[in-house]
Amino acid sequence: MSQADPFYITTAIDYANGAPHIGHVYEKILADAIARYQRLAGREVFFLTGTDEHGEKIAKAAAKAGQTPQVFVDDLSLRAFKGLWDRLDIGYDDFVRTTEGRHKRFVQDILQRVYDAGDIYFDEYEGLYSVGAERYVTEKELVEGSDGVRRYPGDKDPPELRREANYFFRMEKYQAWLLEHIRQNPDFIQPAGYRNEVLEMLKEPIGPLSISRPKSRVPWGIELPWDADHVTYVWFDALLNYVSAPVSKGERPDVIGTAWHVIGKDILKPHAVFWPTMLKAAGLPAYRRLVVHSHILAEDGRKMGKSLGNAIDPEALVNQYPADAIRYTLLREATLSADSPYGEGILVSRLNSDLANDLGNLLSRTISMIQKYRGGAIPAAQELTDREREIEAAALALPGQILTLVDELKINMAIEAAMNFVRDLNRYIAESAPWNLAKSEDTARRLDTVLYTAAEGLRVASVALEAVIPAKARDLRAQLGLGGQSYTLAAAWGLTPAGTRVQGGAILFPKPEPKAQEPTAGTEAPAPAPKATKPPKETPMTQTESAPAAPAATPTVPEQPLISIDDFARIDLRVAEVLAAEAVPKADKLLKLTVRLGEEERTVVSGIRTWFEPESLVGRKVILVANLKPAKLRGIESQGMILAAEDDQGNLDLVGLRLDLPSGTKVR
Repeated sequence: MSQADPFYITTAIDYANGAPHIGHVYEKILADAIARYQRLAGREVFFLTGTDEHGEKIAKAAAKAGQTPQVFVDDLSLRAFKGLWDRLDIGYDDFVRTTEGRHKRFVQDILQRVYDAGDIYFDEYEGLYSVGAERYVTEKELVEGSDGVRRYPGDKDPPELRREANYFFRMEKYQAWLLEHIRQNPDFIQPAGYRNEVLEMLKEPIGPLSISRPKSRVPWGIELPWDADHVTYVWFDALLNYVSAPVSKGERPDVIGTAWHVIGKDILKPHAVFWPTMLKAAGLPAYRRLVVHSHILAEDGRKMGKSLGNAIDPEALVNQYPADAIRYTLLREATLSADSPYGEGILVSRLNSDLANDLGNLLSRTISMIQKYRGGAIPAAQELTDREREIEAAALALPGQILTLVDELKINMAIEAAMNFVRDLNRYIAESAPWNLAKSEDTARRLDTVLYTAAEGLRVASVALEAVIPAKARDLRAQLGLGGQSYTLAAAWGLTPAGTRVQGGAILFPKPEPKAQEPTAGTEAPAPAPKATKPPKETPMTQTESAPAAPAATPTVPEQPLISIDDFARIDLRVAEVLAAEAVPKADKLLKLTVRLGEEERTVVSGIRTWFEPESLVGRKVILVANLKPAKLRGIESQGMILAAEDDQGNLDLVGLRLDLPSGTKVR
């Protein structure tokens, strides 16, 4: 993508039947950060978000609240959603609501176009209907719950058997085209694991798509232009917001061909199958990229839920912590391809270590030294050493490195690249010891160089982090005396004018007050663990970081107690496919893997980082101990263990396969 090309990005529009949750928050922050990175790169950006306000669930929720649907969605859309995004500094260019006239008119125009082309027909249908997903579902899509009842994932109630006459879209007409389009465009759906999931969907018949509901049963919707007794089915209404909004601003409808859609994995099928076939039928180009993110888990690694008491209230979070701290920690901790734990403990840890200690302290000490040693004016750099040239080279390389990682959707790695630059500046200050240089006139020129390098390095860091912490990045530059200045994320050094007077200010990221630890009722504090006399070696195959490694000095097989065939039969070994892999922060040897086990996805933490780059593992088949009791490593629940072998030189290899067997295959 050329830097001159306009950049169009959207989030999923949120269903306005309840308050936003932390998953909504993550998605908006993620899309906003990508949009800001592109603006910093000099691109013209259009960023769209909004609310989906029609459908059966909203009508029911409004009735339960004793309100009309319009009053109900007005409150949720403007107060709960838009209000929260504004507090989180989400820099959207347009906020679309599907109850707006501009959207309704566009939906009816597209419906009429597809109907006139013969791709919509009237028929009677009987099937299982999910009120939660607002669509008909198949028996294959249902999952049995702990109560033995089969439901569509995420629904509270089982699907209803319904029989009614509706209008249908001939979606299957475009199945072959969609399959070929995805195959020909590898980055159309990312990460790759979700692309593969859609390809599997398209191997089966997709059938027609029900696009209407009788107005007598669901009056809350957009009327079909040729039949006022029917309203538009929610997906054929909601998805068209991605075109209706920019068209209402004067854009051509084919702007959709440049769009990046950022969505959660739970609405993959509508966006990856329904939406592109709808666009094809309407004579519009398919979007450019579908960016699919996984879920945010509770800090304990479990799915969040009010009944579990581990759900995060976004309003409470924003009331307690700076918006930029929430933005930074969510983007730094979460990955697209795997569900990621998050909570106040993780937030506070990152806030204290990265934002307060690394970045905030660097700013405070730099300003303090410029004020103390140079009367508050940033001095001009004098003679440079190899160390300053090294920092300048890193600063010049950083923008390109970050933008490449963003394009590859490795946002957490882009953040880490910026923070590594910050940490190197801290090392530079410690090595240079300006407080010692200030003691003698003989080292005054050297002190000038160190102070300028620190100040200009902070300016570079502020631009590299601005997409993630926009308010604090501007505050940082204001404290340096660069208030009002804006910069592009481009290779540049020396843009801080010598003589600029630093302004100083409040602590950039104050550390939160520690909370008192309250013991859980009915439990006693655990006894302190005994101190180890020697740190145990972390081994690749264990689920606990402190387990000792098996000796590998000789290939001789050590004597082990014999087990019976019954003992072995209790071990469930399965073939698993690695869908995603990433390094675990602050753990030199751990990788977090997302693996497919038949129809199931799991997270596995393995100590193999020394031997394998994360990217090299994606798509690889491994052997997984599938019935191992889950264990927590660095706050991540590991759901199994992959098998590996080590030679007498310490070289590791994963136990693999000669045949390309499907994931989930049992190893006997």
